[in-house]
Amino acid sequence: MGERDVRMASAKGRWIVFTTVLGSGMALLDSTVVNVALPHIGDDLGADLAVLQWTVNAYMLTLAGLILLGGSLGDRFGRRRVFVIGVVWFALASLLCGLAPNAGILIGARALQGIGGALLTPGSLALIQASFHEDDRARAVGLWSGFGGVGAAIGPFVGGWLVDGPGWRWVFLLNVPLAAVCVPVALRHVPESRDRVAHGRFDVLGAFLGAMALALVTYALIGATWWAGAAGVLAGAGFVAVERRRGEAAMVPPSIFASRTFTAVNLVTLCVYAAFGGFFFLAALQLQVVSGYSALGAGTALLPTTVLMLLFSARAGELGERIGPRVPLTVGPLLCAAGMLLMLRVGEHASYVRDVLPALLVLGLGMTALVAPLTATVLASVDVSRAGLASGINNAAARAAGLLAVAALPLLAGMGPEAYRSAEEFGSTFRRAMPMCAGVLVVGAVLAWTTLRTRPARADCHPDCKVHCGVTSPPLDPGERDAPA
Repeated sequence: MGERDVRMASAKGRWIVFTTVLGSGMALLDSTVVNVALPHIGDDLGADLAVLQWTVNAYMLTLAGLILLGGSLGDRFGRRRVFVIGVVWFALASLLCGLAPNAGILIGARALQGIGGALLTPGSLALIQASFHEDDRARAVGLWSGFGGVGAAIGPFVGGWLVDGPGWRWVFLLNVPLAAVCVPVALRHVPESRDRVAHGRFDVLGAFLGAMALALVTYALIGATWWAGAAGVLAGAGFVAVERRRGEAAMVPPSIFASRTFTAVNLVTLCVYAAFGGFFFLAALQLQVVSGYSALGAGTALLPTTVLMLLFSARAGELGERIGPRVPLTVGPLLCAAGMLLMLRVGEHASYVRDVLPALLVLGLGMTALVAPLTATVLASVDVSRAGLASGINNAAARAAGLLAVAALPLLAGMGPEAYRSAEEFGSTFRRAMPMCAGVLVVGAVLAWTTLRTRPARADCHPDCKVHCGVTSPPLDPGERDAPA
Protein backbone atom coordinates (compact mmCIF):
# COMPACT_ATOMS: atom_id res chain seq x y z
CA MET A 1 0.00 0.00 0.00
CA GLY A 2 1.55 3.30 -1.08
CA GLU A 3 1.66 6.43 1.04
CA ARG A 4 -1.30 7.83 -0.88
CA ASP A 5 -3.37 4.63 -0.92
CA VAL A 6 -4.56 4.33 2.70
CA ARG A 7 -8.26 3.45 2.88
CA MET A 8 -10.68 4.93 5.38
CA ALA A 9 -11.92 1.48 6.45
CA SER A 10 -8.43 0.26 7.40
CA ALA A 11 -6.93 0.43 10.89
CA LYS A 12 -4.17 2.71 9.59
CA GLY A 13 -6.77 5.06 8.13
CA ARG A 14 -8.61 5.30 11.44
CA TRP A 15 -5.36 5.95 13.31
CA ILE A 16 -4.42 8.74 10.91
CA VAL A 17 -7.77 10.47 11.37
CA PHE A 18 -7.61 10.03 15.16
CA THR A 19 -4.09 11.45 15.41
CA THR A 20 -4.62 14.42 13.13
CA VAL A 21 -7.93 15.30 14.77
CA LEU A 22 -6.37 15.08 18.24
CA GLY A 23 -3.41 17.27 17.28
CA SER A 24 -5.29 19.91 15.34
CA GLY A 25 -8.10 19.74 17.89
CA MET A 26 -5.70 20.99 20.54
CA ALA A 27 -5.05 24.12 18.52
CA LEU A 28 -8.70 24.59 17.57
CA LEU A 29 -9.79 23.98 21.15
CA ASP A 30 -7.47 26.70 22.38
CA SER A 31 -8.94 29.11 19.83
CA THR A 32 -12.23 29.05 21.76
CA VAL A 33 -11.69 27.41 25.15
CA VAL A 34 -10.06 30.55 26.52
CA ASN A 35 -13.04 32.76 25.71
CA VAL A 36 -15.22 31.40 28.49
CA ALA A 37 -12.39 31.84 31.00
CA LEU A 38 -11.74 35.50 30.17
CA PRO A 39 -13.83 37.09 32.97
CA HIS A 40 -12.05 34.94 35.56
CA ILE A 41 -8.64 35.62 34.06
CA GLY A 42 -9.42 39.34 34.15
CA ASP A 43 -10.52 39.24 37.79
CA ASP A 44 -7.60 37.06 38.90
CA LEU A 45 -4.94 39.14 37.14
CA GLY A 46 -6.63 42.55 37.49
CA ALA A 47 -6.81 42.99 33.71
CA ASP A 48 -8.83 45.36 31.54
CA LEU A 49 -10.53 44.50 28.22
CA ALA A 50 -7.35 45.17 26.20
CA VAL A 51 -5.47 42.49 28.16
CA LEU A 52 -8.30 40.04 27.53
CA GLN A 53 -8.17 40.83 23.82
CA TRP A 54 -4.40 40.21 23.79
CA THR A 55 -4.86 36.95 25.69
CA VAL A 56 -6.87 35.76 22.69
CA ASN A 57 -4.97 37.61 19.98
CA ALA A 58 -1.37 36.83 20.99
CA TYR A 59 -2.14 33.21 20.15
CA MET A 60 -4.01 34.05 16.97
CA LEU A 61 -1.28 36.46 15.86
CA THR A 62 1.61 34.00 15.80
CA LEU A 63 -0.65 31.23 14.52
CA ALA A 64 -1.88 33.32 11.58
CA GLY A 65 1.48 34.92 10.89
CA LEU A 66 3.54 31.71 10.83
CA ILE A 67 1.11 29.03 9.69
CA LEU A 68 2.18 29.52 6.06
CA LEU A 69 5.77 28.83 7.04
CA GLY A 70 4.59 25.80 9.02
CA GLY A 71 2.94 24.33 5.93
CA SER A 72 6.09 24.89 3.87
CA LEU A 73 8.30 23.30 6.53
CA GLY A 74 6.07 20.23 6.53
CA ASP A 75 6.16 19.91 2.75
CA ARG A 76 9.96 20.21 2.79
CA PHE A 77 11.12 18.25 5.86
CA GLY A 78 8.25 15.82 6.38
CA ARG A 79 4.69 16.53 7.39
CA ARG A 80 4.64 14.01 10.23
CA ARG A 81 7.95 15.27 11.63
CA VAL A 82 6.85 18.91 11.70
CA PHE A 83 3.44 17.92 13.05
CA VAL A 84 5.02 16.08 16.00
CA ILE A 85 7.40 18.98 16.73
CA GLY A 86 4.41 21.31 16.72
CA VAL A 87 2.46 19.15 19.17
CA VAL A 88 5.40 19.03 21.61
CA TRP A 89 6.01 22.80 21.31
CA PHE A 90 2.32 23.50 21.85
CA ALA A 91 2.22 21.35 24.99
CA LEU A 92 5.26 23.07 26.53
CA ALA A 93 3.83 26.52 25.80
CA SER A 94 0.51 25.42 27.31
CA LEU A 95 2.33 24.41 30.47
CA LEU A 96 3.87 27.90 30.66
CA CYS A 97 0.41 29.47 30.20
CA GLY A 98 -0.94 27.41 33.07
CA LEU A 99 1.87 28.52 35.38
CA ALA A 100 1.92 32.21 34.31
CA PRO A 101 2.04 34.51 37.39
CA ASN A 102 0.88 37.67 35.59
CA ALA A 103 -0.77 38.95 32.42
CA GLY A 104 2.49 39.73 30.63
CA ILE A 105 3.84 36.20 30.92
CA LEU A 106 0.46 34.76 30.01
CA ILE A 107 0.31 36.82 26.81
CA GLY A 108 3.89 35.86 25.91
CA ALA A 109 3.17 32.18 26.51
CA ARG A 110 0.05 32.44 24.36
CA ALA A 111 2.22 33.77 21.54
CA LEU A 112 4.49 30.72 21.94
CA GLN A 113 1.42 28.49 21.79
CA GLY A 114 0.57 30.02 18.43
CA ILE A 115 3.97 29.02 17.06
CA GLY A 116 3.28 25.41 17.98
CA GLY A 117 -0.15 25.67 16.41
CA ALA A 118 1.40 27.03 13.21
CA LEU A 119 3.53 23.90 12.95
CA LEU A 120 0.90 21.29 13.70
CA THR A 121 -2.30 22.67 12.13
CA PRO A 122 -1.41 22.64 8.40
CA GLY A 123 0.47 19.37 8.84
CA SER A 124 -2.59 17.61 10.20
CA LEU A 125 -4.73 18.27 7.15
CA ALA A 126 -1.84 17.77 4.72
CA LEU A 127 -1.19 14.32 6.23
CA ILE A 128 -4.77 13.31 5.42
CA GLN A 129 -4.60 14.68 1.88
CA ALA A 130 -1.26 12.99 1.19
CA SER A 131 -2.05 9.62 2.82
CA PHE A 132 -5.56 8.61 1.77
CA HIS A 133 -6.69 7.05 -1.47
CA GLU A 134 -8.41 9.64 -3.65
CA ASP A 135 -11.76 7.87 -3.26
CA ASP A 136 -11.62 8.30 0.53
CA ARG A 137 -10.13 11.77 0.86
CA ALA A 138 -13.43 13.66 0.89
CA ARG A 139 -14.80 11.51 3.71
CA ALA A 140 -11.55 11.72 5.66
CA VAL A 141 -11.48 15.51 5.27
CA GLY A 142 -15.14 15.61 6.32
CA LEU A 143 -14.37 13.65 9.48
CA TRP A 144 -11.32 15.83 10.19
CA SER A 145 -13.37 19.00 9.69
CA GLY A 146 -16.28 17.72 11.71
CA PHE A 147 -14.32 16.50 14.72
CA GLY A 148 -11.96 19.48 14.48
CA GLY A 149 -14.94 21.79 14.45
CA VAL A 150 -16.25 19.93 17.47
CA GLY A 151 -12.94 20.64 19.20
CA ALA A 152 -13.43 24.35 18.56
CA ALA A 153 -17.11 24.33 19.49
CA ILE A 154 -16.71 22.19 22.63
CA GLY A 155 -14.06 24.57 23.92
CA PRO A 156 -16.49 26.84 25.80
CA PHE A 157 -18.05 23.82 27.58
CA VAL A 158 -14.69 22.32 28.56
CA GLY A 159 -13.40 25.74 29.55
CA GLY A 160 -16.46 26.44 31.69
CA TRP A 161 -16.20 23.10 33.46
CA LEU A 162 -12.52 23.68 34.22
CA VAL A 163 -12.94 27.32 35.25
CA ASP A 164 -15.75 26.55 37.70
CA GLY A 165 -13.87 23.49 38.95
CA PRO A 166 -10.07 23.38 39.33
CA GLY A 167 -9.60 26.89 37.90
CA TRP A 168 -8.82 28.72 34.65
CA ARG A 169 -5.19 27.56 34.55
CA TRP A 170 -6.37 24.03 33.74
CA VAL A 171 -7.76 25.36 30.49
CA PHE A 172 -4.11 25.34 29.35
CA LEU A 173 -2.74 22.44 31.39
CA LEU A 174 -5.25 20.09 29.74
CA ASN A 175 -3.15 20.14 26.56
CA VAL A 176 -0.21 18.36 28.19
CA PRO A 177 -1.86 14.91 28.56
CA LEU A 178 -3.48 15.25 25.13
CA ALA A 179 -0.04 15.76 23.58
CA ALA A 180 1.31 12.80 25.53
CA VAL A 181 -1.25 10.60 23.71
CA CYS A 182 -0.90 12.23 20.29
CA VAL A 183 2.88 12.06 19.81
CA PRO A 184 3.49 8.30 20.22
CA VAL A 185 0.43 7.43 18.13
CA ALA A 186 1.63 9.71 15.33
CA LEU A 187 5.13 8.23 15.35
CA ARG A 188 3.79 4.66 15.25
CA HIS A 189 0.82 4.85 12.89
CA VAL A 190 1.05 7.89 10.60
CA PRO A 191 3.15 7.54 7.40
CA GLU A 192 5.66 10.24 6.58
CA SER A 193 5.13 12.33 3.44
CA ARG A 194 6.76 15.35 1.82
CA ASP A 195 6.89 17.37 -1.38
CA ARG A 196 9.82 15.75 -3.19
CA VAL A 197 10.34 18.68 -5.55
CA ALA A 198 10.55 21.37 -2.85
CA HIS A 199 13.89 23.18 -2.84
CA GLY A 200 15.54 26.56 -2.27
CA ARG A 201 15.62 28.88 0.75
CA PHE A 202 12.68 29.67 2.98
CA ASP A 203 10.98 33.02 2.64
CA VAL A 204 11.98 34.41 6.04
CA LEU A 205 11.50 38.04 4.98
CA GLY A 206 8.01 37.33 3.72
CA ALA A 207 7.10 35.57 6.98
CA PHE A 208 8.46 38.49 9.01
CA LEU A 209 6.60 41.13 7.01
CA GLY A 210 3.34 39.17 7.10
CA ALA A 211 3.52 38.69 10.86
CA MET A 212 4.49 42.34 11.42
CA ALA A 213 1.57 43.56 9.31
CA LEU A 214 -0.89 41.54 11.41
CA ALA A 215 0.76 42.57 14.69
CA LEU A 216 0.76 46.28 13.89
CA VAL A 217 -2.81 46.37 12.60
CA THR A 218 -3.98 44.41 15.66
CA TYR A 219 -2.13 46.81 17.97
CA ALA A 220 -3.69 49.74 16.16
CA LEU A 221 -7.22 48.37 16.55
CA ILE A 222 -6.87 47.46 20.23
CA GLY A 223 -4.92 50.58 21.22
CA ALA A 224 -6.65 52.96 18.75
CA THR A 225 -3.29 54.23 17.47
CA TRP A 226 -3.17 55.50 13.89
CA TRP A 227 0.61 55.24 13.50
CA ALA A 228 0.58 51.47 14.13
CA GLY A 229 -2.19 51.08 11.57
CA ALA A 230 -0.21 53.02 8.96
CA ALA A 231 2.92 50.97 9.70
CA GLY A 232 0.86 47.77 9.41
CA VAL A 233 -0.43 48.80 5.99
CA LEU A 234 3.14 49.52 4.85
CA ALA A 235 4.32 46.14 6.14
CA GLY A 236 1.44 44.46 4.30
CA ALA A 237 2.38 46.23 1.07
CA GLY A 238 5.97 45.13 1.58
CA PHE A 239 4.82 41.54 2.07
CA VAL A 240 2.90 41.58 -1.22
CA ALA A 241 5.88 43.11 -3.05
CA VAL A 242 8.32 40.54 -1.66
CA GLU A 243 6.06 37.61 -2.54
CA ARG A 244 5.59 38.85 -6.11
CA ARG A 245 9.31 39.36 -6.57
CA ARG A 246 10.25 35.90 -5.23
CA GLY A 247 7.71 34.12 -7.45
CA GLU A 248 7.67 30.35 -6.91
CA ALA A 249 10.25 30.66 -4.11
CA ALA A 250 7.86 32.81 -2.08
CA MET A 251 6.06 31.64 1.05
CA VAL A 252 2.83 32.42 -0.82
CA PRO A 253 3.63 31.75 -4.50
CA PRO A 254 1.43 33.99 -6.67
CA SER A 255 0.79 31.05 -9.00
CA ILE A 256 -1.36 29.28 -6.41
CA PHE A 257 -3.96 32.01 -6.87
CA ALA A 258 -4.22 31.21 -10.58
CA SER A 259 -7.09 28.95 -9.53
CA ARG A 260 -10.12 31.21 -9.21
CA THR A 261 -11.77 28.60 -7.01
CA PHE A 262 -8.87 28.70 -4.53
CA THR A 263 -8.92 32.51 -4.45
CA ALA A 264 -12.70 32.70 -4.07
CA VAL A 265 -12.87 30.16 -1.25
CA ASN A 266 -10.18 31.98 0.69
CA LEU A 267 -12.15 35.22 0.39
CA VAL A 268 -15.21 33.40 1.72
CA THR A 269 -13.02 32.03 4.52
CA LEU A 270 -12.02 35.56 5.54
CA CYS A 271 -15.65 36.59 5.89
CA VAL A 272 -16.85 33.45 7.66
CA TYR A 273 -14.08 33.19 10.22
CA ALA A 274 -14.08 36.91 10.98
CA ALA A 275 -17.70 36.50 12.05
CA PHE A 276 -16.99 33.30 13.99
CA GLY A 277 -14.04 34.87 15.80
CA GLY A 278 -16.03 37.90 16.85
CA PHE A 279 -19.08 35.86 17.83
CA PHE A 280 -17.37 33.30 20.08
CA PHE A 281 -15.28 36.01 21.75
CA LEU A 282 -18.34 38.11 22.63
CA ALA A 283 -20.99 35.40 23.16
CA ALA A 284 -19.19 33.71 26.06
CA LEU A 285 -18.83 37.10 27.75
CA GLN A 286 -22.46 38.08 27.01
CA LEU A 287 -23.82 34.94 28.62
CA GLN A 288 -21.76 35.46 31.77
CA VAL A 289 -21.65 39.24 32.14
CA VAL A 290 -25.19 40.08 31.00
CA SER A 291 -27.29 36.92 31.30
CA GLY A 292 -25.74 35.83 34.59
CA TYR A 293 -24.59 32.35 33.53
CA SER A 294 -21.73 30.62 35.29
CA ALA A 295 -18.67 29.71 33.23
CA LEU A 296 -19.92 26.13 32.96
CA GLY A 297 -23.43 27.33 32.14
CA ALA A 298 -22.13 29.57 29.37
CA GLY A 299 -20.04 26.75 27.94
CA THR A 300 -22.91 24.28 28.10
CA ALA A 301 -25.20 26.78 26.41
CA LEU A 302 -23.00 26.70 23.29
CA LEU A 303 -23.06 22.90 22.94
CA PRO A 304 -25.79 22.63 20.25
CA THR A 305 -23.31 23.74 17.59
CA THR A 306 -21.02 20.92 18.74
CA VAL A 307 -23.72 18.26 18.52
CA LEU A 308 -24.83 19.30 15.04
CA MET A 309 -21.27 19.33 13.68
CA LEU A 310 -20.51 15.96 15.27
CA LEU A 311 -23.57 14.37 13.68
CA PHE A 312 -23.56 15.86 10.21
CA SER A 313 -20.17 17.29 9.14
CA ALA A 314 -18.97 14.14 7.37
CA ARG A 315 -22.23 13.97 5.43
CA ALA A 316 -21.94 17.65 4.59
CA GLY A 317 -18.49 16.99 3.14
CA GLU A 318 -19.85 14.19 0.95
CA LEU A 319 -22.80 16.33 -0.15
CA GLY A 320 -20.45 19.14 -1.11
CA GLU A 321 -18.46 16.70 -3.23
CA ARG A 322 -21.61 15.63 -5.08
CA ILE A 323 -23.28 18.99 -5.71
CA GLY A 324 -20.24 21.29 -5.75
CA PRO A 325 -19.27 24.00 -3.25
CA ARG A 326 -21.51 26.84 -4.42
CA VAL A 327 -24.72 25.96 -2.57
CA PRO A 328 -23.19 24.86 0.77
CA LEU A 329 -20.92 27.91 0.91
CA THR A 330 -23.85 30.21 0.19
CA VAL A 331 -26.51 28.68 2.41
CA GLY A 332 -24.15 28.01 5.33
CA PRO A 333 -23.08 31.64 5.92
CA LEU A 334 -26.67 32.85 5.55
CA LEU A 335 -27.85 30.42 8.24
CA CYS A 336 -24.98 31.53 10.48
CA ALA A 337 -25.95 35.18 9.94
CA ALA A 338 -29.53 34.40 10.93
CA GLY A 339 -28.31 32.65 14.07
CA MET A 340 -26.22 35.64 15.11
CA LEU A 341 -29.16 38.01 14.59
CA LEU A 342 -31.27 35.73 16.78
CA MET A 343 -28.66 36.24 19.51
CA LEU A 344 -29.97 39.80 19.84
CA ARG A 345 -32.75 38.25 21.96
CA VAL A 346 -30.16 37.16 24.55
CA GLY A 347 -30.05 39.79 27.30
CA GLU A 348 -30.53 39.94 31.07
CA HIS A 349 -32.44 36.97 32.48
CA ALA A 350 -32.52 35.33 29.03
CA SER A 351 -34.42 32.06 28.77
CA TYR A 352 -32.21 29.33 27.36
CA VAL A 353 -35.00 27.49 25.54
CA ARG A 354 -36.72 30.59 24.20
CA ASP A 355 -33.78 32.91 23.49
CA VAL A 356 -30.42 31.11 23.37
CA LEU A 357 -31.17 27.66 21.95
CA PRO A 358 -32.93 28.75 18.71
CA ALA A 359 -30.03 31.04 17.82
CA LEU A 360 -27.43 28.33 18.41
CA LEU A 361 -29.36 25.68 16.49
CA VAL A 362 -29.53 27.90 13.42
CA LEU A 363 -25.86 28.86 13.81
CA GLY A 364 -24.88 25.20 14.20
CA LEU A 365 -26.74 24.19 11.05
CA GLY A 366 -24.92 26.89 9.12
CA MET A 367 -21.51 25.85 10.47
CA THR A 368 -22.24 22.21 9.66
CA ALA A 369 -23.24 23.09 6.10
CA LEU A 370 -20.13 25.09 5.28
CA VAL A 371 -17.06 23.96 7.24
CA ALA A 372 -16.35 20.57 5.63
CA PRO A 373 -17.18 21.64 2.03
CA LEU A 374 -15.04 24.75 2.45
CA THR A 375 -12.02 22.74 3.60
CA ALA A 376 -12.45 20.06 0.92
CA THR A 377 -12.80 22.69 -1.81
CA VAL A 378 -9.60 24.45 -0.78
CA LEU A 379 -7.60 21.23 -0.99
CA ALA A 380 -9.23 20.01 -4.19
CA SER A 381 -8.41 23.27 -5.97
CA VAL A 382 -4.64 22.60 -5.89
CA ASP A 383 -2.35 19.69 -6.71
CA VAL A 384 -1.82 17.20 -3.86
CA SER A 385 1.88 18.14 -3.70
CA ARG A 386 0.80 21.60 -2.54
CA ALA A 387 -1.55 20.31 0.17
CA GLY A 388 0.52 21.75 3.01
CA LEU A 389 0.81 25.15 1.34
CA ALA A 390 -2.90 25.34 0.48
CA SER A 391 -3.87 24.28 4.00
CA GLY A 392 -1.50 26.86 5.44
CA ILE A 393 -2.88 29.71 3.34
CA ASN A 394 -6.47 28.83 4.17
CA ASN A 395 -5.72 28.45 7.87
CA ALA A 396 -3.82 31.76 7.84
CA ALA A 397 -6.81 33.46 6.27
CA ALA A 398 -9.15 31.97 8.90
CA ARG A 399 -6.94 32.86 11.87
CA ALA A 400 -6.10 36.34 10.59
CA ALA A 401 -9.80 37.02 10.11
CA GLY A 402 -10.61 35.95 13.65
CA LEU A 403 -7.67 37.93 15.01
CA LEU A 404 -8.76 41.16 13.33
CA ALA A 405 -12.39 40.65 14.34
CA VAL A 406 -11.51 40.28 18.03
CA ALA A 407 -9.36 43.41 17.76
CA ALA A 408 -11.84 45.50 15.73
CA LEU A 409 -15.30 44.58 17.06
CA PRO A 410 -14.93 46.17 20.52
CA LEU A 411 -13.66 49.35 18.87
CA LEU A 412 -16.42 49.45 16.26
CA ALA A 413 -19.10 48.67 18.85
CA GLY A 414 -17.83 51.33 21.25
CA MET A 415 -16.78 48.94 24.01
CA GLY A 416 -14.80 50.61 26.81
CA PRO A 417 -11.85 49.07 28.71
CA GLU A 418 -14.04 48.07 31.68
CA ALA A 419 -17.14 47.14 29.68
CA TYR A 420 -17.01 43.46 30.60
CA ARG A 421 -17.53 44.42 34.26
CA SER A 422 -20.89 46.12 33.52
CA ALA A 423 -23.94 44.17 32.32
CA GLU A 424 -25.65 47.26 30.93
CA GLU A 425 -22.64 48.57 29.01
CA PHE A 426 -21.57 45.21 27.62
CA GLY A 427 -25.13 44.28 26.61
CA SER A 428 -25.59 47.45 24.58
CA THR A 429 -22.30 46.97 22.72
CA PHE A 430 -23.09 43.29 22.09
CA ARG A 431 -26.34 44.35 20.39
CA ARG A 432 -24.33 46.61 18.09
CA ALA A 433 -21.72 43.93 17.33
CA MET A 434 -23.97 41.04 16.28
CA PRO A 435 -25.40 42.77 13.18
CA MET A 436 -21.83 43.57 12.12
CA CYS A 437 -20.92 39.87 12.31
CA ALA A 438 -24.06 38.92 10.40
CA GLY A 439 -23.30 41.47 7.70
CA VAL A 440 -19.83 40.01 7.12
CA LEU A 441 -21.39 36.55 6.72
CA VAL A 442 -23.83 37.86 4.12
CA VAL A 443 -20.88 39.27 2.18
CA GLY A 444 -19.27 35.81 2.29
CA ALA A 445 -22.46 34.19 0.99
CA VAL A 446 -22.67 36.65 -1.90
CA LEU A 447 -19.02 35.98 -2.78
CA ALA A 448 -19.63 32.22 -2.80
CA TRP A 449 -22.74 32.47 -4.98
CA THR A 450 -21.12 34.78 -7.55
CA THR A 451 -17.68 33.18 -7.80
CA LEU A 452 -18.03 29.41 -7.30
CA ARG A 453 -19.29 26.75 -9.69
CA THR A 454 -22.49 24.80 -9.25
CA ARG A 455 -22.08 21.61 -11.24
CA PRO A 456 -20.70 18.43 -9.64
CA ALA A 457 -17.86 16.32 -10.99
CA ARG A 458 -18.58 13.82 -13.79
CA ALA A 459 -16.81 10.69 -14.90
CA ASP A 460 -15.70 12.43 -18.10
CA CYS A 461 -14.62 15.61 -16.30
CA HIS A 462 -11.62 17.38 -17.80
CA PRO A 463 -8.39 15.82 -16.43
CA ASP A 464 -7.06 19.16 -15.17
CA CYS A 465 -10.28 19.98 -13.30
CA LYS A 466 -9.54 20.53 -9.63
CA VAL A 467 -12.92 21.08 -8.06
CA HIS A 468 -16.01 19.72 -9.80
CA CYS A 469 -16.06 22.11 -12.74
CA GLY A 470 -18.27 19.89 -14.87
CA VAL A 471 -16.04 20.66 -17.88
CA THR A 472 -15.78 17.72 -20.27
CA SER A 473 -13.38 16.72 -22.99
CA PRO A 474 -11.97 17.94 -25.28
CA PRO A 475 -9.57 19.86 -23.04
CA LEU A 476 -9.94 23.61 -22.87
CA ASP A 477 -7.18 26.11 -23.47
CA PRO A 478 -5.33 27.08 -20.28
CA GLY A 479 -6.93 30.51 -20.24
CA GLU A 480 -10.41 29.01 -20.29
CA ARG A 481 -10.03 26.42 -17.55
CA ASP A 482 -10.98 28.73 -14.72
CA ALA A 483 -13.74 30.60 -16.54
CA PRO A 484 -16.88 30.92 -14.37
CA ALA A 485 -19.63 28.41 -15.05
